[in-house]
Amino acid sequence: MTPESEAVRLVASLMALSARTAPKGKGVDTIETAVLVDADLTRLADAMRAFGEEHDLGFFLRDAKNVEAADACLLIGCRGAETAAINCGACGYLTCTEMTAALRAPRRGGAPFAGPNCAVRMTDLGIAVGSAVKTASIHNVDNRVLYSGGVGARTLGLLEGCTVVYAVPLKASGKNIFFDRT
Repeated sequence: MTPESEAVRLVASLMALSARTAPKGKGVDTIETAVLVDADLTRLADAMRAFGEEHDLGFFLRDAKNVEAADACLLIGCRGAETAAINCGACGYLTCTEMTAALRAPRRGGAPFAGPNCAVRMTDLGIAVGSAVKTASIHNVDNRVLYSGGVGARTLGLLEGCTVVYAVPLKASGKNIFFDRT
């Protein structure tokens, strides 16, 4: 392990801390995190590749290469089925009780994320992801927020109970591997 990759692992933990301490709606924390390294990066990349091939989504294959080349990857997910109990209607239902009932209905299709989701919780997820990548930036660690990596993580059953997950692969190198991608 190089000093740079060791530092990236430390920053990944600091990013998880930033996600944990980010503001949450009504002060209720529904965020989950995990840091992947070594063989777990390959496992995630393989799951992303399989999903991309099955659904003809080429960007999943491109993103899988980035995950494989990363020094670490932070997963940030949210238990979006847990409502804020404010009946705001932003989820598409008039009440939180109606949204919760819709969660129990049989699901059709193979959507990669589970729903419906509480809009307050999804906002919390966005704030947590933003806080985490801010921490990476402060420490000069290259990163990219990946929807595809979150889908791969869910197909592997990582971050159990989370309805939506994002992956943030991290790398310290002379050139940012997450941009100018083909």
